[in-house]
Amino acid sequence: MNHDERAFLTHAAAQAMNYLDSLSERHVGATAGADDLMKLLGGPLPGASTAPLETIGLLARAAAEGGVVASSGPRYFGYVVGGTLPVAVAADWIATAWDQNAGIFDLGPAVATAEHVAAGWLVDLFGLPAGTTVGFPTGCAMAHMTALAAARHHVLARAGWDVERFGLQTAPTLNIVVGAQRHLTVDLALRYLGFGTEQLHVVPADAEGRLQADELEGLLSGLTGPTIVIAQAGDVNSGAIDPIAEICEVAHRHDAWVHVDGAFGLWAAASPKLRHLVAGVERADSWATDAHKWLNVPYDCGLVFVAHPQAHQSAMLHTRADYLPPGTPGERDSIEWVPELSRRARSLPVWAALRSLGRSGVAEMIEGCCDHAQRFVQAFDGEPQVEIVNEVVLNQVLVRFGDDDAITRGVIARLQAGGECWFGETVWGGRVAMRVSITSWRTTAQDMDRTIAAIRVALEETLRAAGKAN
Repeated sequence: MNHDERAFLTHAAAQAMNYLDSLSERHVGATAGADDLMKLLGGPLPGASTAPLETIGLLARAAAEGGVVASSGPRYFGYVVGGTLPVAVAADWIATAWDQNAGIFDLGPAVATAEHVAAGWLVDLFGLPAGTTVGFPTGCAMAHMTALAAARHHVLARAGWDVERFGLQTAPTLNIVVGAQRHLTVDLALRYLGFGTEQLHVVPADAEGRLQADELEGLLSGLTGPTIVIAQAGDVNSGAIDPIAEICEVAHRHDAWVHVDGAFGLWAAASPKLRHLVAGVERADSWATDAHKWLNVPYDCGLVFVAHPQAHQSAMLHTRADYLPPGTPGERDSIEWVPELSRRARSLPVWAALRSLGRSGVAEMIEGCCDHAQRFVQAFDGEPQVEIVNEVVLNQVLVRFGDDDAITRGVIARLQAGGECWFGETVWGGRVAMRVSITSWRTTAQDMDRTIAAIRVALEETLRAAGKAN
């Protein structure tokens, strides 16, 4: 690397660190619009080369001029978005500099080994069955697709059908059973795998969004043929967790495969204090979650776990092109466990985060976010204009103001415009609510107190503007 290249990369690293230094006090939401950013970053493709410093300077300006959301900061509560642990950021930078193709061991032995180690740590951390296989896809949608491909292989093979060889067109009818409050990525993965939403058997959910297991027995009793049941650990609005142990018991009695969507809720299993909330989760057949949520590693990094290695491997790339080396025992080839061949070394930040935090550090991070959620609930206890809509079990809170959709939207709009914190809107039980998701390691009790104070001001201003102030 020559002097100019080193200077340029050093400058870029300094810009990145300046951004990280500013996170705690940045205007949390973006303030620049599409037109502003197009003027800054757009235009025709340059006819000649441009100095790298100039190009990177435009990205620095995009951040400085409000084109970046401080979603990894301490007071972003809009979506289930984690912060980024410094050790994970550093590992991600190294992964970029190494530029290893993480598809096979021969292309990146250190990455493949770290991935193998991290996979074992995760299986142990979540208390999953020994021998569970692990993949590192882009996110939970692809984790669902991978796990459900393995499930499809397994249940159809048990019915005497090789789906990888003969496809689905004349395959035995496969039943897919889901809860009414499933996440949209479940339907997306099922569509990719050849199952339309009209083919799904939907089990009603209770008021908190949990699949009603007492309805499952009757539904499964009326089905014949291979079956997959999809449960949820952590509703994206309420944080509610399906009765997984009961679902597994009923489903397995009917020879069904159980897949758990644990995009963020599966991380409760990493906490001795919270593990009871996902009791029985180890009895499922596959699981999907995200490391870029509650493990607080950079985007993108999903995780998929399958308790049936042969089904997992058969559903992925299990035949080798002539130019690829054969699989060697003891050498991890990630193409066995995820759809991609060429892929980024996204497992390296996971390895770094787990090694840095350790078992107790992961548990403390998860529990801390849940404690902040309870702090939020307690702060508004007894306030007549504030309603906590859900039963708060994890890190998700639904709050409504003035028992009025317009007032609630008004509070959200003021908070977003103010920049002290950021929340999004949802509809729950037919009513508008503000969705609070606390997922970042950066969030402190002081951040929660600043946020609570900002909410009180926004509520008072909204009520006054509506002529409803006390």
